[in-house]
Amino acid sequence: MSLQNLAYIYALTALLLWSLASQVYTQYSRKISAVWVTGFKTYIGFFAFLLVVFYTTGFADIPAKSLGYFLISGFIGLGMADIFLIKSFSLMGPGRTMMIFAFQPLLVGVFSYFLFDQHLDAKKFISIIFFIICIFIFALEGYKKSGKWHLAPFLFALAGMALDGSGIIITRLGFESSTIDSTQANLYRFTGGMIAFLLLARFIKFNLVGNFKTLSKKGKVLMLVSGFFGTFISLWFYLKAIQIGHLASLTGIAITGVVFAALFECIFFKKL
Repeated sequence: MSLQNLAYIYALTALLLWSLASQVYTQYSRKISAVWVTGFKTYIGFFAFLLVVFYTTGFADIPAKSLGYFLISGFIGLGMADIFLIKSFSLMGPGRTMMIFAFQPLLVGVFSYFLFDQHLDAKKFISIIFFIICIFIFALEGYKKSGKWHLAPFLFALAGMALDGSGIIITRLGFESSTIDSTQANLYRFTGGMIAFLLLARFIKFNLVGNFKTLSKKGKVLMLVSGFFGTFISLWFYLKAIQIGHLASLTGIAITGVVFAALFECIFFKKL
């Protein structure tokens, strides 16, 4: 099996786990807040990768330049991007949010062409037209229901997509500058995400432990399991894919996330 095909399998597995976990994230971002959900799963990811690195691979030497890339990508992609993304989940559902997210390959493709000399299919620019059409259809649907143009959910999804795409590019820069494995890279990325939330905590009190205690036993289990599989396992697979695969092609698989998210949304929230 070629490395590119292996990267596709890693990315597809990551998307499946993330799409499933996003249903739980949506439910509790509505009950508590998007900031709390994002912070909770970031803490789970950080401590899970810390334990894995400590007890298995150990800490390999890493150039300061690569460490900086991973920290910045985590700060942007795991801290800032996920807050906007999960907020969009709570406002218009995972399925529609992931439909906006499916246009990320255009952003990543352009930057990977200039930064990594990876081929960019000119036909992908046609996606800009479909992207604009999608935004208009969703906005028109909301206008017909309430008589108002509800742009906030789309702006949150757009911000999440752009920041997450930037995080992917910066992560690849980190891999280009070092030879560390994806497990240790994930740890450094989650460290960047933790830094983002430590700074945010100075302005917004999201009461991580207190809000968790208010959940029912079922809610606690759902959040812990979703954090483990939808954050720790999912991102382990996804970073493995980013490390060895073609970036624009990998993010192109994001369209399957639309199908997964929409399917699971129908199952969990009885929406069609």
